[in-house]
Amino acid sequence: MKNWRYIAYGAIGILAVLFPLYSGLYIRQVAISILIYLALALSWDMLLRSGQISFGTAGFFGLGSYAAVLLHLSGAVSPIVAILLGGLFAFIIAIVFGVAVLRLRGMYFAITTLALASIFMLMVRNVPALTGGPAGKMLPSVIFGGDPSKMYWLALAVALITIAVSEVFQRTRIFFALTSIRDNELVAKSSGIDVFKYLVFAFAVTSALQGMIGGVYGEIYGFVSPEGSFNVNFLLLPLAMALLGGIHSTAGPIVGAVVLGVLGEYLKLKIPYGHHLVYGAIIIIVTLFMTKGIMGVVKRRKLGTKKSEVEG
Repeated sequence: MKNWRYIAYGAIGILAVLFPLYSGLYIRQVAISILIYLALALSWDMLLRSGQISFGTAGFFGLGSYAAVLLHLSGAVSPIVAILLGGLFAFIIAIVFGVAVLRLRGMYFAITTLALASIFMLMVRNVPALTGGPAGKMLPSVIFGGDPSKMYWLALAVALITIAVSEVFQRTRIFFALTSIRDNELVAKSSGIDVFKYLVFAFAVTSALQGMIGGVYGEIYGFVSPEGSFNVNFLLLPLAMALLGGIHSTAGPIVGAVVLGVLGEYLKLKIPYGHHLVYGAIIIIVTLFMTKGIMGVVKRRKLGTKKSEVEG
């Protein structure tokens, strides 16, 4: 059974890599958008596995986007290196911020991180000599000369990196540490787990991923601005995708991103100014009736089928 699963994963991977060869320009652009939001949803879920809800996704995404574009404009580094440095910049800021606020828990930590996007936006607006102020900055040319296939592969690469990091979080001692912290922090401490160290580590790594994803976004679209780069959509849409697919796993946010990404694009064509209401409705419905998302429903049905087979 496991062999067939690996074969299926391999086939999906090959199809994903070859996707630009058999798809049109519009579909490729939609796929790029889905991959970016998929990576953001997965990075948000990774920290959630510790029990900490962060609303700082848009903040670190915007930081990485600005850092990559400004480094590219300086001519000091190549666009790919600029993206990696954008992630590193977000990582450093997250450590500084995390050390200061990660002693807070639950609602207090969530509210504090919610202010990040506004704080970072205010900062870039008030340094016009460096950031372009309210007008933002534009690259003279987008990465790879605007080749949509190469831009798709870049978005796919950052999504695969995020998936790989998520699997490390899921299959190593990090998983047991974060799960213990989420279930009972006092028990985790009594078991010898350095709770604060693991929380800072998880926060910094996920923020670095969000910064790198923002760098990719900035390089692909060639433009950053305070309102565009720190847009609340880079928080709400990944959150909705993770909840829809199922939290605390790698597969859940991936499934949620694909389903909501395709549905969102369809809704934009049908109701251009009302599709965000549907996202909000999905969050409410999932929270009330599908607390474990699509993957939770699938697992329950599998368990029910196995139970019926045993009883039969």
